[in-house]
Amino acid sequence: MKKLLLTAAAVFAFGFANAQDVKFGVKAGLNLGTLTGDLENAFVNSDMKMRTSFNAGGFAEIKLSDKFAIQPEILYSVEGGKQDVSGESEKLIWDLAYVNIPVMAKFYPIEKLSIEAGPQIGFLTKAEATFDGETVADFKDDSKSTAISLNLGAGYDFTKNIFGSIRYNLGMTNIIDENDFDSKSNVLSLSVGYKF
Repeated sequence: MKKLLLTAAAVFAFGFANAQDVKFGVKAGLNLGTLTGDLENAFVNSDMKMRTSFNAGGFAEIKLSDKFAIQPEILYSVEGGKQDVSGESEKLIWDLAYVNIPVMAKFYPIEKLSIEAGPQIGFLTKAEATFDGETVADFKDDSKSTAISLNLGAGYDFTKNIFGSIRYNLGMTNIIDENDFDSKSNVLSLSVGYKF
């Protein structure tokens, strides 16, 4: 954890020292999340389906050149998945929420279009299972407080200020704090944003 934070701080310092241009902005969008691994069979024997939720936050785009930029962000992200319950019309919702800090390296192959990749650390704020709007399990105490992920995506600047992006967040660490329990959060995000 300490090494990751020190590395992120070094990247920020290098980026600001060599920046040609820095833009700040806000973004928000749709999350399509799912969970993989053992959590799928923890309570009900049913395939995990995508859960629709949201993300929102802010960022700084630090231009190093016309082709390259670094973009640290801070996002609130609601994730998880959902499952059918046999004989019931309602679904079991796995409700996870994180404060995520991705650091994206962006490459502009052509004007307005960017390809991005980078690591992310997430801090868990909520981990519950709900059914028919009621909490049936709170497993935050049994979950890891941080999650490491890898982000891959692309963005397009529609105007000087308005942009859209698509990003896939691949979970690299287990959600549950047990060595023999394998379950990860994966999220496809579609976002729009504004650069000031």
